[in-house]
Amino acid sequence: MTQTNDRTVSVRGLTRRFGSNTVLHGLDLELEPGSFVALLGRSGSGKTTLLRTLAGLDAAPADAELRLPDAVAVVFQEPRLLPWKRVWNNVALGLPGSGVKGRAERALGEVGLAKHHEAWPATLSGGEAQRVALARALVREPRLLLLDEPFAALDALTRIRMHALVLDLWRAHGPTTLIVTHDVDEAVLLADRVLVLDAGRIAADIKVDIPRPRGHGDARFAALRRRLLSELGVEAEVIREAA
Repeated sequence: MTQTNDRTVSVRGLTRRFGSNTVLHGLDLELEPGSFVALLGRSGSGKTTLLRTLAGLDAAPADAELRLPDAVAVVFQEPRLLPWKRVWNNVALGLPGSGVKGRAERALGEVGLAKHHEAWPATLSGGEAQRVALARALVREPRLLLLDEPFAALDALTRIRMHALVLDLWRAHGPTTLIVTHDVDEAVLLADRVLVLDAGRIAADIKVDIPRPRGHGDARFAALRRRLLSELGVEAEVIREAA
């Protein structure tokens, strides 16, 4: 694996096996610097395995070629906050350099939690806790931001607010961003490009040419949603009933 100080993401020939089960099959992937990409796929398609490899949580095989930014941050489905540390301490956890508390507080301000910096995690709502997780990622100034179903546990209204926040932060900081999600609507709302992973291979690679802000009332949104559901194996009758 090669680490760079830019936002380039390049994967060549990535195969991951667990025992006799091959999860990723010689996968090739290029993410344009600063792009926002969504990764869709059914359970077991290899999404989490790919994300963990990009995050450095799982070692890449020696025969794969990976070129990744040297600053990578991950936001998981669960906020993973330490309950015995105050909010700002959670954001600053492991942060190198000086002025750590000030940097953490500025990051909390970006996610709308400036007044909560001394709070305990147990006092936060689910959406607030996930905002802390975003602040913890962004304070590290990542060139690659990985989002692993970060809004799956949130209620519908909170998810809408978090979608807007993530887009604002992406525009402000400009990291190459990859979100793993099961939610087709979320993928179309957020991403410039949607990849569909099936049995460890990229089955579809679709550019999203819909201007932001996007809405369900747009015919282009509905058409792309139908196409992605079809790529995921949802039958046409089910798509029409859900429309």
